[in-house]
Amino acid sequence: MSEIAAAQAPFVNRPIRAAIIDLDGTMVDTADDFVAALNGMLARIGIEQIVTRDEVTGYIGKGSENLIRSVLAVRLPHTQATAQFDDALAIYQSEYAKINGKHSTLFPEVKEGLAAMRELGIPLACVTNKPHRFAVELLGHFDIAEYFKVILGGDSLPAKKPDPLPMTTACERLDVDLKEAVAIGDSENDALAGRAAGLATLTVPYGYNHGKPVQSVKSDGIVSSLRTAALAIAATLAPPSTTLTE
Repeated sequence: MSEIAAAQAPFVNRPIRAAIIDLDGTMVDTADDFVAALNGMLARIGIEQIVTRDEVTGYIGKGSENLIRSVLAVRLPHTQATAQFDDALAIYQSEYAKINGKHSTLFPEVKEGLAAMRELGIPLACVTNKPHRFAVELLGHFDIAEYFKVILGGDSLPAKKPDPLPMTTACERLDVDLKEAVAIGDSENDALAGRAAGLATLTVPYGYNHGKPVQSVKSDGIVSSLRTAALAIAATLAPPSTTLTE
């Protein structure tokens, strides 16, 4: 995997005409929201062992169900964790609804990157494993919902990332060919879903990736920010005059 710098050679040898972008860990640092909601949930079900940011970042990216199962698995015997799962998930979602976006921040150059892609005429989809209603609320909280023609959450379809279905569905709704789209995310889930669907893939280095080094993700390149991703996309387009400048 190569590190992509601004205005370098194209990361793929075909034009990229659409982008499908992950949310948690790619556009928004939501880890502290998860910590607050999970600790609220644990308190309500009578578990004193709180979660920390370091623990939570290892779980983010595979959906709320996986998040709750992971948290309960290290605090309760298996039988008890299974018995409490449904209640814990419902309580967690009610806690998360109270604070969605409150403890989160945009990563650097997110708005600049989205604006640059729009300048290029690149239609955008946000595909996340976060529940759809929370995704829409969070994008609205940071005033970036307007950039996206399509928003798909983990409960929008019968399957979520790393299954390719969200990627293929997003491309259908954007009316673009799979080979003309790029999946941009911070984790192996994003790259796996993108590759399985036949998309190009780019990875940002600052997210969560289930606690693993981003270099372990097989993608078409690492981009330092969404602004750099826009430059990388521009480099695939013709004529050369469409390429953005710093």
